[in-house]
Amino acid sequence: MIVAVSVRDVARAASVSVGTVSNVLNQPEKVSAATVERVLAVIDELGFVRNDAARQLRAGRSRSIGLVVLDVGNPFFAAVVRGAEERAAEAGMTVLLGNSDETPSRERAHLDLFREQRVNGVLVTPAGGDDGMLRALTTAGIPVVLVDSELPGDEFGSVSVDDVEGGYLAASHLLSLGRRRLAFVGGPTAIRQVAERLEGARRAVDEVAAASLEEIAMPALTVLYGRSAGEAIATRDSAERPDAVFAANDLLAVGLLQAFAFRSDVRVPDDIALIGYDDIDFASATVVPLSSIRQPAHEIGYSAADLLLREVSDPGGDHQRAIRFRPKLVVRESTKG
Repeated sequence: MIVAVSVRDVARAASVSVGTVSNVLNQPEKVSAATVERVLAVIDELGFVRNDAARQLRAGRSRSIGLVVLDVGNPFFAAVVRGAEERAAEAGMTVLLGNSDETPSRERAHLDLFREQRVNGVLVTPAGGDDGMLRALTTAGIPVVLVDSELPGDEFGSVSVDDVEGGYLAASHLLSLGRRRLAFVGGPTAIRQVAERLEGARRAVDEVAAASLEEIAMPALTVLYGRSAGEAIATRDSAERPDAVFAANDLLAVGLLQAFAFRSDVRVPDDIALIGYDDIDFASATVVPLSSIRQPAHEIGYSAADLLLREVSDPGGDHQRAIRFRPKLVVRESTKG
């Protein structure tokens, strides 16, 4: 059995006090050069490894921030994570990642764990549950910044995209092609992004006479559920199908495209124009390259971490509390007629 070397072991071998060893590790300027050299030599000889986690917990802080995203398998959130990690690393911090899988109970479990670990702050894309846990974190002195999301008021910092505008851009583009029977394939509307993208699409459709919008709600925003929705649409009589589909994210759009590809009577974009949301890297690499609404994922993650770190270093300071990016329409072959 391997026994860990303690600070007391180092102090005993170097013939100094535990406090002197602590100063050598944390404030070497307070110790003579000769003593520092002797203690460091003993540390090397004994193979002592400092327990930073325990030291940080005793100090009531850590060098980490927590991040909870809806789906770590979604390339959009992977890019958000990379952006957050880049900014955290610049500040000497690490990012503890949690995946809620779009489930409020899993989100709460991650937030509970982050609180126990005394992270400096928390970044979270809410899964649509009760925000009482977020308030509990701020009450405990742990700042919270919402990522790719926002809530009414200024209780929490936020970095988001105008998803109503994004939904409007997507539906307006489909309508500009002369399509009038639109369908919105989305996930749980408790997820703010889904609800707002649908709202924007409805606004665009309401502006055009004889246009309609069918809502097709799926349990989650995944390729599998996109394929399921596509199969259901494809089995309809041609007169009953939508002539354009707006998917709430690119993963759903990829699944829809896969389902349509197996049908000789459903061609994209001839029979059904298809547009997604997020503009993940894979969107341009599908068999029929997907039109999409682009979000600056890396910038969202980086900006959210930057905002959080400012709140950590200057609680209640006079700095920007909300950052909102504008979405951009990217047109590819899936909507070109």
